[in-house]
Amino acid sequence: MLRDRDAALYLSGTVVSGFGTSAMWLASGVWVKSLTGSDSLAALTVFAMWAPTLAGPLLGGVADRVRRRPLLVGGNLAMAAPLLTLLAVDSAGRVWILFGVLLVYGTGGVVQDAAKAALVATAVDGPLLADFNGLRMTASEGVKLVAPLVGAGLWARYGGGPVALLDAVTFVLAAGLFALMRVREKAPDAGPARAWISGTGEGIRRLRESRTVRPLVLAASVTMLLAGLNGAAVYAVVDQGLGHSPAYVGVLYAVQGAGSVLIGLLAGPALRRLPERVFAACGIALFAVSVGLRALPYDVVVLASALGVGVGLPCVLIAALTAVQRTFPAAVLGRTAATANTLIDVPNALALALGAGLVALVRPAVLLPVVGALGVLTALALARVRVPAHADVQAHVGDPPHAEDPPRAGLAAGSTEL
Repeated sequence: MLRDRDAALYLSGTVVSGFGTSAMWLASGVWVKSLTGSDSLAALTVFAMWAPTLAGPLLGGVADRVRRRPLLVGGNLAMAAPLLTLLAVDSAGRVWILFGVLLVYGTGGVVQDAAKAALVATAVDGPLLADFNGLRMTASEGVKLVAPLVGAGLWARYGGGPVALLDAVTFVLAAGLFALMRVREKAPDAGPARAWISGTGEGIRRLRESRTVRPLVLAASVTMLLAGLNGAAVYAVVDQGLGHSPAYVGVLYAVQGAGSVLIGLLAGPALRRLPERVFAACGIALFAVSVGLRALPYDVVVLASALGVGVGLPCVLIAALTAVQRTFPAAVLGRTAATANTLIDVPNALALALGAGLVALVRPAVLLPVVGALGVLTALALARVRVPAHADVQAHVGDPPHAEDPPRAGLAAGSTEL
């Protein structure tokens, strides 16, 4: 797959932009903390980047009104410009500039994610979507193992300005890589602006009516809620359970990231042999058992649980995204993918806040087994779902038949490059 020009360019652009984003994600919190001394404001940097996800169904519609490749090119260039204003952030009184940029950053990210999901569905043949999404997971998680360290090192040595410049440069480079892709896209029927607003609920309707995708998205949503509770308890596990300093959390996240890199490589072959819901249920079960074992006060067990979480958690995310891309037509794929992302991401953020309060009241030895048990029940419920053949035929009623879509370039069906 990597010998294909479009696949290599897309993944390269994702890696480059993801590197800058991961570095900026860590540096922004440290930056605010150093200028204001406030832990609360530092935590709000993550919320500022995440908050636009709530408007995912609306923002995702942008990706359905224009060609996706030019949107990725222009979007990356547009996201680079505001980062330059961060060079002026040198005191607590100017922290508002950083928060404003992070909100713009998050908004652009939602639109970009929707455009990427739709572009991949246009460029990649259906049977290979799982392979491609797995490779993207591997690339993204691999970057996260390195980029935060680079961001922290740059900030410690030179301050936040160089980190912002690094992020801006990665956006420009990513725009160039996306511009080199040769995907042929049919011009969408944008219609009037009011049609965009009124069509915001289309993604929700599509997901609700799909008997194939709906269970996967719901399972992913519940799993990410449980993942948020697990994430909120990680510092308590390290402190109360293992007796280590908070820095040990970095070791656990590194092991978890390595597991995610591994499953990204294996997801494609696994999804060719297993139905999406079975693959996702197996991953959820592994995640759940790993979270439950994390309550045991042994280093080896906790390290193994981090690896299990890293392998298990991405399974339902890859399966859900692949099902969305395979099931829905290109005309509504941007808003549908963005809606699915909102339904999956929002519970995770809410659970992080809820978990922070629960950890103060309930010990990890009690909380984590309960979270693990709920995860096992989620896996069993998903595995028991029975989907009739052609269950999603109605999802395409009223849409142009796929035969009218433009031919796929690069990663086309039957391509000898594959």
